[in-house]
Amino acid sequence: MTIPLKSTKEIECIAQAGKILAKILKSISREARIGVKLSQLNKLAYELTKKQGAKPAFLGYQPDGASKPFGASICASVNEVVVHGFPSDYKLKSGDILKIDFGIEYKKFFADAAITLGIGDISSEAKHLIEITRLALEKAIKRIRPGGKLSDISLTIQRMAENNGLKIIKSLTGHGIGRALHEEPTIYNFVIRRSGKKAKEEVLLRPGMVLAIEPMLAITTEKIIQRPDESWATADGSLSAHFEHTAAITQRGARILTRL
Repeated sequence: MTIPLKSTKEIECIAQAGKILAKILKSISREARIGVKLSQLNKLAYELTKKQGAKPAFLGYQPDGASKPFGASICASVNEVVVHGFPSDYKLKSGDILKIDFGIEYKKFFADAAITLGIGDISSEAKHLIEITRLALEKAIKRIRPGGKLSDISLTIQRMAENNGLKIIKSLTGHGIGRALHEEPTIYNFVIRRSGKKAKEEVLLRPGMVLAIEPMLAITTEKIIQRPDESWATADGSLSAHFEHTAAITQRGARILTRL
């Protein structure tokens, strides 16, 4: 496995993309309220991205497990849908939790981020799910340092989930990012235990790595199913949450590139 390292100049280019993304994601989030169609949020994302001279990274992109390219600028996943939800004409209602996953390409560099929002009055268990998933990302990023291990990120997310009674969606992962939307390494949200000949060599964190870290948690199951629209949803219909940031590893630790 070859993990591409970025120069200081390249990281600054990704940071430019990340800043544009963060501004647009904030604007979309403000519009996500009761009665708003997911398609309206998608239209806004597309218009704001084009206005900034950037490209929606997901539009026309064909992810693993999909039979066709994605046909929208954002992934808008409601309630039990974890990722790759298509922004249809569904109208948001009180009690929904909405995951907005958004990526852009700007001057040939990519950035990726996601947020989970509660719409109107949400349940206490939904609030707990959202807060723990958000904290899992925050704490995982704090573990990033040169010489550290990639599994430090995974273990932090795993412990946050397990210590708070939540399930990890194990078949969905984070990834490297930069000159492509998805690069090495794969970032699991749990630690894969192997021994003997099957033991996997630890990936050490190095300055120049740029990672898209994205915990995806659910209330009662780690299993997911793919729906006819090619979104991924929890197998038992339980609520799910998703947060993501693009972060660069520097000599001083993590630099979050998708935060204003």
